[in-house]
Amino acid sequence: MTVLAVDLGGTKVAAALVTPDGTVIEETRRRAPTGQQASADELAQRITGVVRDALAAAPDVEVSAVGLASAGPVDEAAGTTAPINIEALHGFPLRDTVAEAAGGLPVEFRRDGVAIVLAEHWLGAGRGHDDVLGMVVSTGIGGGLVVNGRVLGGNAGHIGQVELSGFTGSESLGRTTMLESVASGPHTVDWARTQGFTGTTGEELGAAYRAGDPVAIAAVRRCAAALGQGIGSAVALVPVSVVALGGGFCNVADDFVDQVQTELARHPLPYVAAARVVPAGLGKDAPLVGAAGLVYRRDLLP
Repeated sequence: MTVLAVDLGGTKVAAALVTPDGTVIEETRRRAPTGQQASADELAQRITGVVRDALAAAPDVEVSAVGLASAGPVDEAAGTTAPINIEALHGFPLRDTVAEAAGGLPVEFRRDGVAIVLAEHWLGAGRGHDDVLGMVVSTGIGGGLVVNGRVLGGNAGHIGQVELSGFTGSESLGRTTMLESVASGPHTVDWARTQGFTGTTGEELGAAYRAGDPVAIAAVRRCAAALGQGIGSAVALVPVSVVALGGGFCNVADDFVDQVQTELARHPLPYVAAARVVPAGLGKDAPLVGAAGLVYRRDLLP
């Protein structure tokens, strides 16, 4: 049995065939841009295209189902999504669109944070732990939870939308004090620019950090401090032993995860301070592996 994994995020939609041991079949990888500028029709075409192209790349492989993960919020029952960073897809019938593009294959549909924490619990940094928070820091900030060895479904784990104390960022969902408003990659760069940074990307901010630029250092430390505070609030509510922290913006500094751990360890509740923040184990493959895991590891779902 082989599964087609599909992941819809704020900057791209990706698809690939994934084997039962979580291996992504390289020659089947396909991706297309998403983003805020594309229309719903354009995005539907790109989603359909990557699904069909991934399947066509391995015509002799028997595919039994599709695992579909999307930026949220999602409505699992209706099969729709409303990504925070893609307004054109609010209410979009994602599950039916993917099922049609895949020739009617059954589709297991969940939010991307659910898929990512499932992947980390199954094969990554959360393996062997019954209580895990999985997080991605990138264009946005997302998360998912494993509690007592089972994934929490639906929209549980939307950690990017917890409110912070002592921080103000740039607007997200009409708010400036949410974790994502302060600590996502683009919002961190936005803050650095208000302090005189002239770059425009996370990669440029990371290069400036490594070169010792004081504004870049302040921006990265501010981001890590906000993440530590947001994680502390989440762990106080739903205790976990491990926080698997991933996403492209975590590469902004070699010691970024350590900085977040240091902030979390300052929490006044001992059980919160004891949680370990570790680098996510699956890297860029986590979304696709997790999407496939929605089919392969249904035993971990609610």
